[in-house]
Amino acid sequence: MTSLKFFISVFVTLFVIMDPVGTIPIFLALTGGRSRQERKRLAGQAVLVSFFVIAVFALFGQSILNYLGITVAAMQGAGGLLLLLVSLELLTGHEQMPAQAGDVNVALVPLGTPLLAGPGAIVATIVFVRQVHTVADAIALAGGVTAVHLSLWLIMRYSVGLLHLLRDGGITLITRISGLLLSAIAVQLVANSVTAFVKGA
Repeated sequence: MTSLKFFISVFVTLFVIMDPVGTIPIFLALTGGRSRQERKRLAGQAVLVSFFVIAVFALFGQSILNYLGITVAAMQGAGGLLLLLVSLELLTGHEQMPAQAGDVNVALVPLGTPLLAGPGAIVATIVFVRQVHTVADAIALAGGVTAVHLSLWLIMRYSVGLLHLLRDGGITLITRISGLLLSAIAVQLVANSVTAFVKGA
């Protein structure tokens, strides 16, 4: 596999898994009580957190999992439960309370992780690291990860403009729909975790 093909493979795979477009309604819902500048700042922070998490697991992922005795199934289950809690807040209309608290930063959790840098993206990154055999491959991997996060930042940053079109009623509708979708994602992660545990038993 050439470095260019490897770069494209990394970019496309992570782009599909992290789903920047699908993140827009959840991002808008979680930042509904913030100013325009604050939302832009949170978008940048969320992407930086995601990039940091992915970079750490690219460098030390397999070693971390082996040392702690953590399986991919366990990561999926933990991520699913965390997302389920967030989805319940969105569905019940309590999402504004944590957003307004000064000591809570939604860019860290759940946006940065596990929504962006979730189990799927982490596992995919670890798999790609195993395919690196040359310096060119390493550069292609780093470039693919960086390009995906640049795309995430651009899409989330400019999604803020949608708020002027949607207004309060539209945001409320998006919040409820996002909660439903996020709960489905959470349940799927937990189901995948349980299935993996059963198969491994």
